[in-house]
Amino acid sequence: MKIVVDAMGGDHAPAVVVDGAVQAARDLGLEIILVGRQEAVAPELDKYDTAGLSVLLHHASQVIEMDDHPAAAVRAKKDSSMVVAMEFVKGGEADAFFTAGNSGGALAAALFRLGRIRGIKRPAISTIFPSLTPQGYCFILDIGANADCKPEYLVQFAHMGSIYAERVLGVSNPRVAIVSNGEEEGKGNQLVKDTVPVLRASKLKFIGNAEGRAIPSGLAEG
Repeated sequence: MKIVVDAMGGDHAPAVVVDGAVQAARDLGLEIILVGRQEAVAPELDKYDTAGLSVLLHHASQVIEMDDHPAAAVRAKKDSSMVVAMEFVKGGEADAFFTAGNSGGALAAALFRLGRIRGIKRPAISTIFPSLTPQGYCFILDIGANADCKPEYLVQFAHMGSIYAERVLGVSNPRVAIVSNGEEEGKGNQLVKDTVPVLRASKLKFIGNAEGRAIPSGLAEG
């Protein structure tokens, strides 16, 4: 597998990003393309013995900073490490993209360069979170890409999360819950209240509301 990496993304880039990339190439046998400013990344890469490893460096002159407006930065900084790296994925020259930088920038770059799955209104950023469930984790989405949502977005997130959990993580018939400030049905803000009936009517294994504390402790059957 070939991973293209935003070498300039993150609080301690490019040093920690290069270190992780070299470890991934060595331990997992991955092909890595580091994208970033040559003058900043090359000295860090030179610190490692990369003989026999597939770690390449591709120059990009600009950086999307953490305080940049995501969409505006992606449009203005066409030679940024994020945008250039995303072009590798779009062109089939890499299988996946990684960044520890501006998550909104990554989302905007993916939207503008790769597009969305047909029918999906909003993409979602997700993560695996440790939990006292049989598999030892739960899958959470969205974790920050969308500040404002509609019920139809949350329902689509639920379907995408369920499919990912089943087909990628190997969880048979995964349970789905909606995070709320109360586990009883009828609790939550208006968005939660409007979304719950739609999830109830779906074919998902929806178990109802879950308070934040239920994420690490494991979701009870609803």
